Amino acid sequence: MRSIAQQENISQIELDKIQGTGEAGRVTKKDMLAYITNRSSQPITTQAIIEPEKQKVSIQPKEATVATTVVSTSVSGDTEILEMDRMRKLIADHMVMSKHTSPHVTSFVEADVTNLVMWREKVKSSFEKREGEKITFTPIFIEALVKAIKDFPMINVSLEGTKIIVKKNINIGMAAALPSGNLIVPVIKNADRMNLFGLTKTVNDMANRARKNKLSPDDIQGGTYTLTNVGSFGNVMGTPIINQPQVAIMAVGAIRKT
Repeated sequence: MRSIAQQENISQIELDKIQGTGEAGRVTKKDMLAYITNRSSQPITTQAIIEPEKQKVSIQPKEATVATTVVSTSVSGDTEILEMDRMRKLIADHMVMSKHTSPHVTSFVEADVTNLVMWREKVKSSFEKREGEKITFTPIFIEALVKAIKDFPMINVSLEGTKIIVKKNINIGMAAALPSGNLIVPVIKNADRMNLFGLTKTVNDMANRARKNKLSPDDIQGGTYTLTNVGSFGNVMGTPIINQPQVAIMAVGAIRKT
């Protein structure tokens, strides 16, 4: 944790404020990465700049050295080089970390959801009028995913070294796009305790707050299984990589009316 704090210039004051999800409230690597991801979208205060300078003396050993590799990029013709913003760098780092955590395997199974599409089309107007919420396919898929996890609890796990961590809670992460083009994964806590209306309301709230950069650190922590819908782009298949390591992924293909 100290090495990550040093690399990201996180002060001891900030570390003390991070809510740990580990045993006895211990701050885990996942907690730290979630905090860094959310922190990158917040304005930097003067104190946040000053505090890391005070911490450098106590955190970094005198003999520590940092190896820096400079890669020279050769370009020609009509090209433009863009520097990644802070969040995109973090997302890239976390995706690589996820790939190193365990081998990735992808399996595609096609499902006929014609009845589901017809049902939503039939009830969406009355649902919105009655509940005050628009029902999308996302909460419907989350409800189906929750039922699948209950039937097969061993898919709701993470890997730490040689230990398989079985999660008792069902906290579903949902990939959401930010105005900047980056992605963030807000988490629906205890999704198995919600009905379809509760899931719809929570999904819409999380998506709206994500677009407005109003998610709190707690909103993006504690996910046990993540769902992302590449079908919204018209794709038939997708093999996404979650930017938080040790979390499973379900990719939802495009819904085609026949």
